[in-house]
Amino acid sequence: MADSAYFTLLDHEGLLAVRGADAAKFLQGQLTCNLDYLSASHCSLGARCTPKGRMLSSFRLVPVENGYLLAMARELIEPQLADLQKYAVFSKSKLSDESSAWVRFGLLGGDAVLRELGLELGASGDALASAGQLLAVRLDDGRAELWAPADAADTLQATLSASLAQAPLNDWLLAQVRAGVGQVFGATRELFIPQMINLQALGGVSFKKGCYTGQEIVARMQYLGKLKRRLYRLALAGDEVPAKACELFSPVHGSSVGEVVLAARAESGVELLAVLQEDAVADERIRLGSPEGPLLSLLELPYRLDADKEIQR
Repeated sequence: MADSAYFTLLDHEGLLAVRGADAAKFLQGQLTCNLDYLSASHCSLGARCTPKGRMLSSFRLVPVENGYLLAMARELIEPQLADLQKYAVFSKSKLSDESSAWVRFGLLGGDAVLRELGLELGASGDALASAGQLLAVRLDDGRAELWAPADAADTLQATLSASLAQAPLNDWLLAQVRAGVGQVFGATRELFIPQMINLQALGGVSFKKGCYTGQEIVARMQYLGKLKRRLYRLALAGDEVPAKACELFSPVHGSSVGEVVLAARAESGVELLAVLQEDAVADERIRLGSPEGPLLSLLELPYRLDADKEIQR
């Protein structure tokens, strides 16, 4: 595992673009995050839900000239594009798959390289900086992303290689697991409401904005409901990375008590994020794949949930 500065190619995600005069208004009625908070220096995590509050996608939303870019799991781009286009016909918005138009790199300890490229990126999470056609995004744990037009890929990779080691994508995903940042993939589409992956604790849900699809369910869960399933970080012996949506079991129940959200190899074994029932977690006998499967152990998340703080957004 890379334990020092590195860069990696983020080719597991694609970019969905929403551009046009009504792009902000259109997306404000579709997404969990508040676009009023976005600016040239600030981006956000977010999600899009069904009317029942189940997430169809989660993403990082970045404002760009004449619109927005949504970085999400590559397999979600096509279904989200097709679905959103049904509603976009009623607004002055144009949707497109811009995955092939951009290249994205993940950087750990790469601020000096960003400055060489003219990108002065703030230290706080969700900070955004631009220089010409280049974009840089700050993550909550200090990592950064570099976004650029695809035709700059070779030049940028050479620049990054001069200062940073290149690491496999697994190292980036491991850092994401350790940061406690859940994400929707094709296998977990419509499985979770935003609070189940702690999206509200990461600034990806606004409870002060107007209506959006699924808002009633999401808000009711925050104010009135008792969430019985939420995101946890766990460790697993061995080097086999479990698939997304792989079920987890506990002797407390005769059926599944949760699903894997994201997993990656660690220095020893595997670390993963999973949505689990709280009563099963308290029992501490979580097993992977079947009631007789490998035993998992609980690890700490780097943040704490604070409902009072979360509803201020």
